[in-house]
Amino acid sequence: MFNSTTILAVKIDSRVAIAGDGQVTLMGNVIVKHHARKIRRLYQDKVLAGFAGAVADAITLFDKFEKQLESHQGNLRRAAVELAKEWRTDRFLRRLEALLVVASADALLVISGTGDVIEPDDGVAAIGSGGPYALAAARSLIRNTNLTPAAIAQEALVVASEICVYTNNNISVEILS
Repeated sequence: MFNSTTILAVKIDSRVAIAGDGQVTLMGNVIVKHHARKIRRLYQDKVLAGFAGAVADAITLFDKFEKQLESHQGNLRRAAVELAKEWRTDRFLRRLEALLVVASADALLVISGTGDVIEPDDGVAAIGSGGPYALAAARSLIRNTNLTPAAIAQEALVVASEICVYTNNNISVEILS
C-alpha cells in the first residue's frame, strides 16, 4: 500500500470515470505539491489510467502500457496481462513501485508489479492510501443514488480527503462515455 494518493475508478455500463487527488507526499509526512495530475488518457483517448506510487515509475509504466495497448489494438485485458507479465519478470521493471488502475468502456482493471490483474466484480476500484475510504463511499453512492460515474468518483474522493491525511480535495476527474 502506498501512502501517497487516492485513485478511484467507477464503471457503470460503458460509462467510466477515474478520479484522483492532487497531493504529493515525500518522506512520509511532507506535502510537496497540491495539484498533481495522476490520471492519463491513453490509446486514442479510449483508455484512462491512474497511478499510486512513485511518479517516475508510474510514467515508465504508462509508456509500457500504451505500447502494449498499441500492439494489441486497444484490447485492455490483453495489454494489462502482457504489462503485468513484463513488469514481474523484467529486472528493471520489477523494482518499480506503483499500482495502476486502467479502464475502458469494456473493462476496469487494477494492475500490480506482482503479476496481479484484477477486475472488480462491482465496477469500482481504488488504490493508494485513501483507496479503502473512497471505495466504501463509492459503493454506497452506487447503491443509494443515481449519480453518474463522474459524480460518484468526485464525491467519494471528497469523503476520502476528509479521512486520509495523504489525500487532498484538489480532485481531478477524467471521463469516458
